[in-house]
Amino acid sequence: MAFTLRTEVLHLPFRDPFKIARNEDSEASQTVLVQLEQDGLSGLGECFPVPYYGETVATTEAVLPLLVGALEELGPLPSEQAEVLVWLERSASLMTDVLGNHGGAKLGVDAALHDLAGKALGLPVWQLIGTSDRLPPTDYSLGIDDPATVAERAKRVAHFPALKIKVGGPSDIETLEAVRAVFGGPLRVDANTGWQPEQAAALIPELERLGVELVEQPFKARMLPELRWLKERSSLPIMADESAIFEDDLPMLEGVVDGVVVKLAKCGGIGPALRMIRRARAMGMKLMLGCMVESSVGVASAAMVASEVDWLDLDGNLLLADDPFGGLELGDDCRWQLTTEAGLGVHRKRPA
Repeated sequence: MAFTLRTEVLHLPFRDPFKIARNEDSEASQTVLVQLEQDGLSGLGECFPVPYYGETVATTEAVLPLLVGALEELGPLPSEQAEVLVWLERSASLMTDVLGNHGGAKLGVDAALHDLAGKALGLPVWQLIGTSDRLPPTDYSLGIDDPATVAERAKRVAHFPALKIKVGGPSDIETLEAVRAVFGGPLRVDANTGWQPEQAAALIPELERLGVELVEQPFKARMLPELRWLKERSSLPIMADESAIFEDDLPMLEGVVDGVVVKLAKCGGIGPALRMIRRARAMGMKLMLGCMVESSVGVASAAMVASEVDWLDLDGNLLLADDPFGGLELGDDCRWQLTTEAGLGVHRKRPA
């Protein structure tokens, strides 16, 4: 049975400018909301086009009909949970068979299918897929800016148990020093491919002194020999983000990094992320679950697999000036409170 596809482009301004080491928009995100309908049921998902991989809103809108068309082979949604899980896994395979890459577009479709399936069975998605609602707390991310500005923002969010600081700019150590003056918890640094090997090696002792607990993607994605070189010299865990897109990337990263950052917008959705996480765990890798700057639809989708990782960086909706969706609540302990509603449990906010 064919699906009906509806899409909507969301313009999501940031609360504060959010600059990273690469030249990407620091003022707002644009995402694509996906609604899939089949046999009277409707599922919701959010696509995040990742510029680093050549994705845009236009390419996402162009490929979505192709991806949804490939799902016609699925047939109607089964009525038994075990069969539904097979149905969902096959949906991911069908999308990959018809189109490689485009993880951002696949994410929206995959999340909408999980939302629809959960509603059909009367189960929240985390129960449907067999994960837990006991999650690690999320950190809060701060973009590159002058050290005083970053420190002021750090002071505002000092109730979070850890802060992730974007680095790769001209004042990395000065920024971390300024943050450390106002925040006593662990720091995580993310260079977003912005460092060079000798520079990174020289920074590691300073990062350790400042209470940094991990280093995320210091070099460009395919600089694997350089990543291995740094790992051998680093007292801190080296995590791959831009180098770790799909589950099939894991073998080439074994022994090269200490762990990987899984993001649904890279690997293509809830199902692919859970399989990637479990394979990486079996390989002995450390795991962080990240997100993009997206609404609660995208963050809730990631939260469904968040119980499976060591570190959580699920704050994208918190970075927005106005999240258009509700239903995903952050507890006082900075842990996401997963829904007991069927599906993803998110809904559009009513206009004020």
